[in-house]
Amino acid sequence: MLIQFSFKNFKSFREEATLDLSAAKMTEFSDRVVTVCGEKILPVAAIYGANASGKSNIYNAFEYMSAYVIDSFKYGDEEERFEHFRPTPFLFDAISANAESSFEIYFTLQGDKAEKIYNYGFCIDKEGVAEEWLNSKAKTARKYSTVFYRNADELNLSGFPKSNRDNIQVALEKQVLIISLGAKLKIGKCKDIRDWFLANAFADFADSATNYFMYHRLPKGFVSDKNVQQKVVEYLASFDEHIKDFKVEKMSQEGDSKEEKYKIDARHKMIGSDELVAIPLELESAGTLKMFALYPELQEVLERGSVFFIDELNARLHPLLVRNFVLTFLNPKINTNHAQLVFTTHDTWQLSNRLLRRDEIWFVEKDEEGVSTLYSLADFVDEDGTRIRKDESYEKNYLIGKYGAIPALKSIDIFKED
Repeated sequence: MLIQFSFKNFKSFREEATLDLSAAKMTEFSDRVVTVCGEKILPVAAIYGANASGKSNIYNAFEYMSAYVIDSFKYGDEEERFEHFRPTPFLFDAISANAESSFEIYFTLQGDKAEKIYNYGFCIDKEGVAEEWLNSKAKTARKYSTVFYRNADELNLSGFPKSNRDNIQVALEKQVLIISLGAKLKIGKCKDIRDWFLANAFADFADSATNYFMYHRLPKGFVSDKNVQQKVVEYLASFDEHIKDFKVEKMSQEGDSKEEKYKIDARHKMIGSDELVAIPLELESAGTLKMFALYPELQEVLERGSVFFIDELNARLHPLLVRNFVLTFLNPKINTNHAQLVFTTHDTWQLSNRLLRRDEIWFVEKDEEGVSTLYSLADFVDEDGTRIRKDESYEKNYLIGKYGAIPALKSIDIFKED
């Protein structure tokens, strides 16, 4: 499970930002808190903020870290390719624009019998990896022990067997992460960390390319297994009972293309009859298509017990449907493998003490210099120095500006006649 994610000097975040999923000491919804490796961890984090405040940059930072861990071995000795994949720093001051960007997580591995907590991170500058580290801590230990550490002057691989150390030293390049290289070399510890990142899922509904991919991805086994199709029907029935079945036809291949394509119809019940009529899936509502697109990732995340990071979860979905989706992760009877949901949203319907704990609610605010800040409702202190109570109306207080992170609005008067 993800315990904490921190990053610095990435896009609109100049200073270090930390998204902490460890549970604070509070009484509300204590039954949903998961205890793993001696840590109390939350299943959900909701991130609010004005348009252009930097909410999506938190998503981008976690996605960037994951992608670099998975693929960095491809960038060794290829300056042009690395230059394209360098993180974007905060560009509005000269020092930050030329400084390194850092990414760090604390997490646990699914099914780890040793019950260790891992701390992994790295810093990237213009030339490549400036620093990288992996530490681990046993459940009963007080301190973390070093698995490896590197910077420009030091390479400490003491946590690896000698044969692994030799292989890494020979093959390691400036642009390549030890975790990425080690996984490629089939070193167990590195592969475990890399696989943790691989298991996580991302959905950016503000990005048209991601949308296209997700809307064309089918659930595992959907084409040939009627049981899978029926599960999708039941899933969609949580908000729309009109779809009773699916009809899947393989389309003929065009030219030399080896890609298999399928025509999918949603079958609806005729009025006053048991007969079903087929309608092309793409003609269903935008909300139905989005929920269909979310199903494959949701299925895998719940099975793996991994993290699902969604940007703009509320787009094209009714607030009650968003609520139902969030409750899937909050229900321990459904979420048996402790999957986690981190999402950005403008949907204040979910900003409720009947749904979320104070430590599950986060805000992003951007100042007049373009610098974004991330903070939790649990840590928020009002003008009188008082912390937020669990019985407050979070939605009302947010919309009147009590917590910050709302748009500074001016009237649109450019069309006003002189």
